[in-house]
Amino acid sequence: MANLDNIAILKLTDFHSTDSKVREKFIKELGDSLREFGFFAIGEHGVDQDLIDRNYDLMKKFFDLPTETKDKYEMEGMAGQRGFTSFGKEHAKDSTHADLKEFYHVGRDVEQDHPFFSIYKGNVWPEEVPEYKEASLELMNQLDSLAVSLLRALAIYLGEKEDYFDYLVEDGNSVLRTIHYPEISEDMDPSSIRAGAHEDINLITILCESTAPGLELLRRDGSWMAVHGQDGYLVVDSGDMIARVTNEVIPATTHRVVNPDNSRSKRYSMPYFVHPRPDAVLKCLESCDTPENPRRYEDITAHDYLTQRLKEIGLI
Repeated sequence: MANLDNIAILKLTDFHSTDSKVREKFIKELGDSLREFGFFAIGEHGVDQDLIDRNYDLMKKFFDLPTETKDKYEMEGMAGQRGFTSFGKEHAKDSTHADLKEFYHVGRDVEQDHPFFSIYKGNVWPEEVPEYKEASLELMNQLDSLAVSLLRALAIYLGEKEDYFDYLVEDGNSVLRTIHYPEISEDMDPSSIRAGAHEDINLITILCESTAPGLELLRRDGSWMAVHGQDGYLVVDSGDMIARVTNEVIPATTHRVVNPDNSRSKRYSMPYFVHPRPDAVLKCLESCDTPENPRRYEDITAHDYLTQRLKEIGLI
């Protein structure tokens, strides 16, 4: 693997190129960037920017509603996986300081006779923003398609069959989260930041371009590096589930959201957490279990692992 100074800036059209050298270069740069940084940026990705903007605009309307109205959509028993989660409820693993954010979740929309309905349950749609249902579900469909392509590239990089991850994410428990970081008051607890240092739980996260800077990743040398979005590009990072199945060949990188230049203005972001189906078993890939890197983790279902992690961050 080459020494990298920054995350890879890639174009998905290169993965679908008929030129094998172009495709191979894309796969290598994607995998190398994940190994070194746990992040890369992707352009020409097929996700409609107007649709992303529309989702932001609609959810800004929701977050501007009175607190008592928003609270109607915070659902007991949902573990924060559907509907609204109020300000200060979530915290980073092993932290007692609440993150300075509120957010709204949309998940896989399945019929009542679907085998995963008892786990996913129904989405919660805000009556005050009726257009959001159609807009968010269409955005999820487009992000799903992108996720499959990116995971196929990663599978090839790891020496597995291209479609290895396809079954894991089919009808997966993926979640679109729209986050509102309100303006920060002068008297806020200095131990709290917008999002404390953490690793994502899932396979990969696709981050739609945020409305303001603040995202930072932790380099392998222990220093923090700002991750700047580019117009038309999405940022992708690897989560704990990928770290488990790759035996830490692809680690989950610690990242946080800070207030650069002491900015206290509001900020919005929209990550898409790509999760496996609940019954998928997170087991070590054969290609990642070697004498130099022996298997570290026991097999566990995606649902059991998600439940364990949600308890650790205060949502259960």
